[in-house]
Amino acid sequence: MTARRDTGCEGRGRQDRGRRAHARGIDAESAACAALIADGWIVHARRFRTAAGEIDVLAEKAGLLAVVEVKARPTLADAAVALSGRQRDRLLAACDIVLAEHPDWGVNGVRFDVMVVDAAGRVRRIADAFRLEATT
Repeated sequence: MTARRDTGCEGRGRQDRGRRAHARGIDAESAACAALIADGWIVHARRFRTAAGEIDVLAEKAGLLAVVEVKARPTLADAAVALSGRQRDRLLAACDIVLAEHPDWGVNGVRFDVMVVDAAGRVRRIADAFRLEATT
């Protein structure tokens, strides 16, 4: 058995992948914001941090607040299925905090959108992508 020496290269590779993923995410958020603005939305915030977690984009149009999660993947299909239940729960909790801090936002309602960006930079919006499940 040969002893393996840690050269630190694996850590750097992981860091490089992390930096590239972060940069892709920032680029995807920029593309999503540009699409929202072109469609007449006002972007209130990007990367809005709350105690419950971060919201990628908060945008409003005609009093309707959109809580937007941006997903960047190689294909639009991959991006469209990338939102987990845990992420939905985080967005719901973060939205409660946002509305408490900004009661003037979303006076005509709130919806949760997912904006997907593929490797070619194409942006698609899944409006009202999920809702708070009613409990009976």
